[in-house]
Amino acid sequence: MTLPISLDAALAFQTLDDGGLSAPVPGHFSNGPSGMAPEKGFPFGGLLAALCAQSMRQGLALTAPLRTLSVQYLSAARFGEQVAFRPRLLRGGRNVVYAAVEAEQDGRLTHHATGTYGLDGATTPVTPLHLPPPSLDSLNPKATIHGPMAPHFSQHVEYRFDGGPNILGGNEGRPGVERTWMRMRNGRPLDEVGLCYLLDALYPPAWTLSKTPAAMTTVDLRIDILTDPTPQTAPDGWAFFESRMLDLGLGWTVDEAAAWGADGTPLALSRQRRKLLPQRTA
Repeated sequence: MTLPISLDAALAFQTLDDGGLSAPVPGHFSNGPSGMAPEKGFPFGGLLAALCAQSMRQGLALTAPLRTLSVQYLSAARFGEQVAFRPRLLRGGRNVVYAAVEAEQDGRLTHHATGTYGLDGATTPVTPLHLPPPSLDSLNPKATIHGPMAPHFSQHVEYRFDGGPNILGGNEGRPGVERTWMRMRNGRPLDEVGLCYLLDALYPPAWTLSKTPAAMTTVDLRIDILTDPTPQTAPDGWAFFESRMLDLGLGWTVDEAAAWGADGTPLALSRQRRKLLPQRTA
């Protein structure tokens, strides 16, 4: 498959006159169904998170590893038009650096993010989240996301589900959990922006509980990177992801995702709050 624009190309910023950075959101990074126009959906939150992380790193010349990214999605950007990213340093230090970025389109804020960066210590790690995943080769390559209802952004991802996909009621009567190997389809090495993209590259786990899932939109996404992926822990860019619904009610849903390396090394965690959209009455 030839992709219109790669993730790396989408993260290539232009420099603005005021020192900020800008990039458009191409339509094939929409979360709408691939059988429909991109405008039937919104810009994919995983790409926006990756843009926020990359704009802070590039705009502030940060060299320490990203450890926490927190994104608020304020309003939907228009596809194909430039979004301006203006990162700023909140506090620098020898051990921890705090940064923020505001993104806007024609003077309207679209999202805001903060990032925490810092070098790891030399202490011996304790990893209670260590969990060797099922063998990649043991899973059916056809257990993937495809068809006209697959979101546009999924064309950039290669999936291999463990017992899924279970969207539209496959987990009815069971916990809302989805497990899959994932990598960027072009096989790019897994890094911090790849983790930002892939941790959001599944449908909401609440959508596995009903054949008629409720419409929802992400308002907050937090990502904690525990261990930087390497070619050994993420061979050929592959990592194993588990998405789990935590709560659904009162107009909200909260879910979390975890990523593991091929040897069971915990790579990252994320937690996402989504707002249920009002249902239209006939």
